[in-house]
Amino acid sequence: MNNVTELDQGIREHLGQFSLHILLVFATGLTIGTERAVVPVLGRDVLGVESLLVIGSFVVSFGFVKALLNLYAGKWGEEYGRKPVLILGWATALPLPIILIFAPSWGWITVGNVLLGINQALTWSMAINAKIDLAGPKQRGLAVGIDEAFGYSGVAVGAWITGVIAARTGLRPEPFYFLAAVVVLAFLISIFLIEETVQYAAVEADDDHHDANLPFGEVLKRATYGDKTLFAAAQAGHIEKFVDTLYWLAVPLYLTSQGLGIAAVGFVVGVHSAMYFLQIATGGLADRIGRRPPVVAGMFLTGAGVLGMVLVEGYLPWVVLSGVSGLGMALLYPNLMTVPGDAAHPTWRATGMGVYRMWRDSGYGVGAILIGLSMEFVNAEAAFYVTAILMFISGAVVYLWMEETHPDFGTHEPPSSATEPPTRAMSEH
Repeated sequence: MNNVTELDQGIREHLGQFSLHILLVFATGLTIGTERAVVPVLGRDVLGVESLLVIGSFVVSFGFVKALLNLYAGKWGEEYGRKPVLILGWATALPLPIILIFAPSWGWITVGNVLLGINQALTWSMAINAKIDLAGPKQRGLAVGIDEAFGYSGVAVGAWITGVIAARTGLRPEPFYFLAAVVVLAFLISIFLIEETVQYAAVEADDDHHDANLPFGEVLKRATYGDKTLFAAAQAGHIEKFVDTLYWLAVPLYLTSQGLGIAAVGFVVGVHSAMYFLQIATGGLADRIGRRPPVVAGMFLTGAGVLGMVLVEGYLPWVVLSGVSGLGMALLYPNLMTVPGDAAHPTWRATGMGVYRMWRDSGYGVGAILIGLSMEFVNAEAAFYVTAILMFISGAVVYLWMEETHPDFGTHEPPSSATEPPTRAMSEH
């Protein structure tokens, strides 16, 4: 399109393409959901892996690979466009069902999980950037909330469907036939139905602005430590992933050790995940009241929910506290991601969000190591205490350092020069 200044932004104006991107992020969630339900049991019961730390290692590899590719996905999305990177992400997932069906050892599963990390980084990064491109600044929080709500709904649905299939037919190959269908369909939609959206970012751009067209290294520094608000968001994103990892690894083991049956454990964990769908509401809420209030509330609410799990006993209290931590995550999760979307210039917004997503998703790897060590050398409860304390500390950093970034009533001001030293920029906030 030649005259990008005439392009309109808004979810309603682009409902067709926006809906397709919702479908694709749901498929991204389905893809990782198939691993959450079946693969750990496959390792234990089929491939003979007995060590919790070894089984948990696939979370570590996934987290670090996804984190690294998140960093470059945003950069590539700006250089080559959203659509080619999206197609590459789904192409990367095409061998995954085959690997999972025929893997003779856990090493092959690890290779498959590397491909999963690449797939998740590229497809989810482009899905969210495309939604932001189409929605525009006034509906940015809503767009992110919808993206995350449907993505994590896909995770829950994928885990449930493959679990049902595995219970009726076996751990493989049948569950991964479903995965193959999802991947192939998403790959074809990306090629034939998705349109490029990078031109909509140009609608918001002002090439004369001092923040426009920052080099990659400068964006990396600014989004990591050169801007106090972006640093607060990055560290909070990193720590909140410990909670996701806790519910992936430690919560089922702790609750079963307390005598809770596996069906009841599944419901407790499911309540936590189900609350993520509220991100549709919490993202839109932040468009009306700002990003900072729901983020601050979410950090402390999630920490309280995690801590409460080891301070109470009984099925109903565990269900309630699982919901509390899930509600906290719904408040903080989409709105943390909207902060770099607000603060970054449109010409480097995808890269800036990629830096945030790198620090956020490396929390999977660091969290899995820390939680695994806590459980291995102390006890299961220690993992909850460590995670809760870190959430409280991280929430305090957000409260003290994060300024409002909402474009209508934000207080955040970027560093006054693209070349200004990061330490000076931080001191002026």
